[in-house]
Formats: sequence, structure tokens, C-alpha cells
Amino acid sequence: MPIIVALISGLLFGLGLLLAGMGNPAKILGFLDVTGNWDPSLLVTMAVAMVVSAIAFAIAKKRKMSVLNCPIQIPQNTKIDKPLIIGSVLFGLGWGIAGICPGAALLLTGMGVTEGIIFTLAMIAGMSIFQIFKK
Repeated sequence: MPIIVALISGLLFGLGLLLAGMGNPAKILGFLDVTGNWDPSLLVTMAVAMVVSAIAFAIAKKRKMSVLNCPIQIPQNTKIDKPLIIGSVLFGLGWGIAGICPGAALLLTGMGVTEGIIFTLAMIAGMSIFQIFKK
């Protein structure tokens, strides 16, 4: 059962990314180009994602166990620290340079798009380097 739920969740996430245009780096870069030919259409995607997330978190906070009978673990840390800021800056730089975020990178990799594959490999390398330095 968990594998089926994971598959359906992944398919829905990928479909949402496709419908929102997140698989098109040019659309993302157009959204980030606030001083040029700005494309505000991704604001709708972000607004919808925030509403869906708020509802999901409100429901999750009232439960002890997930639908699959796993413990729900909601992060309690609200501290803004150096690793959070550095990670946010790196995420923003990568998104701004490539027009690809991690979710879209996986979508593009699954579609066999070269840029997505390169981004995914670089993302894995970056996470691996972080783990080495963290230890």
C-alpha cells in the first residue's frame, strides 16, 4: 500500500508541475525577471500551493498517525540560522540561474531532458558534499 500511495503522490506532484509550467525553465526565468518581461502566472501556482499546504498542515496537526499508519512528524524548529540562510540563498541562486527547482529537475529527468538530468546530478553532488562537510 505505501508504494501505491507514493506512486500516486508522485504522479499528482509531477502532473501539477507540468500544468503549472514548472517543467519549462523559460517560464520560471520569465517569472524571476521582474525588471524585464515579467510573467506573473506562477504567482497563481504559489498561491494555490500555499493554500493546499496550509490545509494539509492543519489536518496533520490534529492527527497522530498518517493515513498509512505512520507517525506524523511536523518540524518544530522555527529558528532562522546560518545553515537555513545559506541553503535558501543556494536554492535561490540555482533556481534563478537554471530556471529549475528540485521537483522540476526530477520531472525533467524522468522525461529524459538533458538540462534536468544535469541539474539532478549537480543537486545530488551538492547534497553529497554537504553530508561530507556536515560530518
